[in-house]
Amino acid sequence: MQQIFNFIFRNKNFLLFLLLFVLSMIFTVQSHSYHRSKFVNSANFLSGGIYSAFSNIDEYFALKSTNEELVEENLRLRKMLFNPSDSLANQITIDSTSFDKNYILVSTKVIQNDFTRRDNFLTIKKGSSQGIEPDMGVFNSKGIVGIIDKTSSGYSTVISILNSTSQINAEIKKTQNFGTLKWDGKSPYTVQLADVPKRARIAIGDSIITGGRSTIFPKGIHIGAIKDFKLDGSENYYEIEVELFNDMTKLNNVYVIKNKDAEEIKALQNSTNE
Repeated sequence: MQQIFNFIFRNKNFLLFLLLFVLSMIFTVQSHSYHRSKFVNSANFLSGGIYSAFSNIDEYFALKSTNEELVEENLRLRKMLFNPSDSLANQITIDSTSFDKNYILVSTKVIQNDFTRRDNFLTIKKGSSQGIEPDMGVFNSKGIVGIIDKTSSGYSTVISILNSTSQINAEIKKTQNFGTLKWDGKSPYTVQLADVPKRARIAIGDSIITGGRSTIFPKGIHIGAIKDFKLDGSENYYEIEVELFNDMTKLNNVYVIKNKDAEEIKALQNSTNE
């Protein structure tokens, strides 16, 4: 203990300088939006590099499952080509009438994935240098994954659908009734669909897809299937349990989707609200 006191006493000037320097940095970052944004981007870049290094190791040992995933996706695409009416072939689809004109896809990979917390995030290995921006949708061959939150030059963080703040417009494919997709923080394999009126004729096994009523996801990307449902306390709306098509605990390759008309739509909506 005496040695510790002696060390502090001998280096008191340096330690005081270090403390004041750290405090000044904290106050600067908190009080200036420019410095704060630079700090966030730097932190994203640093953590992204660390996650990327570990991801390369994990990717090597996960080659078998990744190849199986690609074979499965190729099989699904071939079924769509040779038998478009097949239900399995159409398990994951996007509205092709709007996709070619309005949407751009960027492929990337997940280098870090949380799914055990109440508010989970992912990190992907592409960022602003590749045209990634906040509020873009993220999905893979089996369904939606989340929404871009923040970006650095080469990395982006994603708000997972397994996040208590996540709210995504969704639709019951068979009945075309809309609702809001949320997560109760419990199982990583199920999410909840709220605000579906009780007049909707739903059944266990019905497919849930993106509704397309936002600038983030086009209509038709599959989410999951109804696992269970009941009326809420008011008995006017259903509380629906949705079993995800995606295994959110095993994510590798994903796509980021950009709506080319998003800025125009948002500008029009903002001017209308004003």
